[in-house]
Amino acid sequence: MQRLSRIFALPILVIAVGATANVDAPGGTQPTILVLGDSLSAAYGIASERGWVHLLAKRLADAGSPYRVVNASVSGETTTGGRARAPALLERHRPRIVIVELGGNDGLRGYSVARIRENLDAIARAARAKGAAVVVAGMQMTPNLGPRYTESFRDVFVEVSESLDAKLVPFFLDGIDPETMLQRDGIHPTAEAQPILLENVWEVLEPLLR
Repeated sequence: MQRLSRIFALPILVIAVGATANVDAPGGTQPTILVLGDSLSAAYGIASERGWVHLLAKRLADAGSPYRVVNASVSGETTTGGRARAPALLERHRPRIVIVELGGNDGLRGYSVARIRENLDAIARAARAKGAAVVVAGMQMTPNLGPRYTESFRDVFVEVSESLDAKLVPFFLDGIDPETMLQRDGIHPTAEAQPILLENVWEVLEPLLR
């Protein structure tokens, strides 16, 4: 569990379905999935094409889906940073679905749960105001921060998803073995772990694509 605690310390890329493009490429006629996350969604330390977001784009392409995927994930990002960037990203890409994978870095820095909730809520509300469905990726902290903080942190993702009728991935890192599925830094998931992250998201995302 000590190694897993460091995985939450967690760069921007547009993955068009079947291709890779610059993050600044504006939204076109294709429906878009926007991923707003940290290094867990940015393929840190591995080839970008092996990251879970790229695997998502490939799965959609292989299925003949019209969706493109915009990966606006930044290493070290917090919910405050995501909140600041969200309006411009929403305006530029006009996504139909927004996946919010943020909060781990806030937790590691001991930021207040109220602040995390406020930021996640603002991101989700901004996305909903643009007509996008929202998927919130739940995160957890290990008990070294104290049971009250750990429980409150875990619950904030549930509370935000319920209050805004967003979809929830209960725990984004579910199924990741810290002994065999972390890179040498003991923080970031390996390439072999990325399909598990994809499946955790896919279970919630797939119904929204129908």
